[in-house]
Amino acid sequence: MEPYTSYYSSLEILTQLVNTKFSSNHHLFVMLLFASLATFYFACKRKVHIYLIDFNCYCPPSSYRLPKAMFEENNFFDQMEQEAVDFQRKISAKSGFSDETSIPPSLAQIPKIKALTFALEEAETIMYSTIEDLLQKTKINPKSIDILITNSSIFCPTPSLSSMVINKFKMRSNIMSFHLSGMGCSAGIIAVGLAKDLLRVHRNSLALIVSTETLSLNWYTGKVPSMLLTNCLFRMGGSAILMSSRVHDKHKAKYELQHVVRTINAYDDQSYACVYQDVDAENKEGVLISKSIVNVCGEVLKKNIFSLGPLVLPWREQFLYVISIICYKVWSRRMSLYTPKFNRAFEHFCIHTGGRAVIQAIERNLRLRKQDVEPSKMTLYRFGNTSSSSTWYVLSYIEAKGRMKCGDRVWQIAFGSGFKCNSAVWKCLGDVKPDTTTAWRDTIHSYPVDILGTN
Repeated sequence: MEPYTSYYSSLEILTQLVNTKFSSNHHLFVMLLFASLATFYFACKRKVHIYLIDFNCYCPPSSYRLPKAMFEENNFFDQMEQEAVDFQRKISAKSGFSDETSIPPSLAQIPKIKALTFALEEAETIMYSTIEDLLQKTKINPKSIDILITNSSIFCPTPSLSSMVINKFKMRSNIMSFHLSGMGCSAGIIAVGLAKDLLRVHRNSLALIVSTETLSLNWYTGKVPSMLLTNCLFRMGGSAILMSSRVHDKHKAKYELQHVVRTINAYDDQSYACVYQDVDAENKEGVLISKSIVNVCGEVLKKNIFSLGPLVLPWREQFLYVISIICYKVWSRRMSLYTPKFNRAFEHFCIHTGGRAVIQAIERNLRLRKQDVEPSKMTLYRFGNTSSSSTWYVLSYIEAKGRMKCGDRVWQIAFGSGFKCNSAVWKCLGDVKPDTTTAWRDTIHSYPVDILGTN
C-alpha cells in the first residue's frame, strides 16, 4: 500500500470512530489511540530526508593573487585621491587578509578595465571549473541533475548564469532552473533552503547549487569611504553543492540537512540601508557599507537564534535562557541575559567571513571558543570574503583538517543585504577523510597561523 493511501485511510478510520457510538468508553479510547498512532506512523514514513552528497570550492591560481603591496600600488596608479588610498591602506592592514587572496586578472591591470566580457569570463571560470571538479568527484552525469540553482547578487546577465551552466554542461531541457540575484552574501543558504523545499516536493531528485560573486564590474573607483570598503573586503571565489532527496544516496552522502532558518529585517530602515548599492556624487557606482553593520548584524542574529534555538539547543540551555528572561523583566533590567552554550548543540561553526569585526562579534556574543572560530578566521585570512560561498570554504577547512566525525553537527551562519541572517544546520553521516582536491589542498598543512592584530 502506498504511503499516501495508507495515511488517508487512517484518517478515514479516525473519522468513522468519532461518528460511531460505543458502549464502552474504554474501547473508544483504545481505537482512537490506535488510529492516532497509525496516522503518526504513516506521517513519519512520508518524511523526505535531504542529503548533501558533496561540495567543492574554487581555488584561484597563484597568478590571481593580490598581495597587500600590489593592492596599494594599484590604488595609486588608478589615480585615486591620496585620502582614498590612505583609507584603503588602513582598512587592508586590519582586514585579517593574507597575501594569498585573489582577484580576477582584469582588476590587476593598470588602469583597470571594467567590461561585461571580463565579468562573464570571471563567472565562467569560477562556475565551470568548480562544477566540473564536483561532478568528476561524485561521478554524476550532468543530465541526471533535476534542479539547478545559481546565485550572484549583483552580476545578473542575460541569458542568466543558470542558463550558462545548462548550455556548458548540456543538461536536460526539462531541468528546473533558478537564478537568485540581489540577495547578498547569505544567498548561498537561501539557495539551500530553496533546494530543500523543491527536493521535498520532487522526490528522488538531484539539485545542484552554484554560488559566486563577480568582482570585475563591481570594483569601486571613487572616494567615498563607505563604498571603498568593498574593495578591501571582497575577493574572488565560488562553490558548487550537490544535494539529493534520493533514498539510496544516504550511504554516499556526507551530511543530512536538519534545519534552515531565515531572518530578514528589511522593514527597519537602518537595516535596509546597511548594505546598499548606489552611485556617489561623481556618478560612480558602488556598494555602500554602513558603520552600523556590526550592530545590525547583532540584532538580526538575535532574532535568528530566537527561532533556531528551540530546534537545536538542549532543554537545560533553553530552560536557563527562559529563566534569565523572566528575571530580567521582573526583577532588574540591569541583569544580563543568559547566553546559551551553543557548543552543546554544535561541534562546528561555519561563520560567514564578512570581515574580522563580524567574526569577533559573533565569537564574543555567543561565547565561542578560539577553536570554534578558527576555521572562519583562517578562511578570511586565506581567501577573504567570497560572499555567498564563504561558509563552504569554512566547512572545507574543517574537513581538510580531518575534524569532521560521524554525528557531528554543523551550524552555517551567513549575513546579507536587506539585512538578513540565515542559518543552515547539518548532521555529519560519517567520518570525513581529508580530500586532496579541495581549495585547501596545497596550504592546509600550514594552518592555523597567528594573525597579527586579530586578537
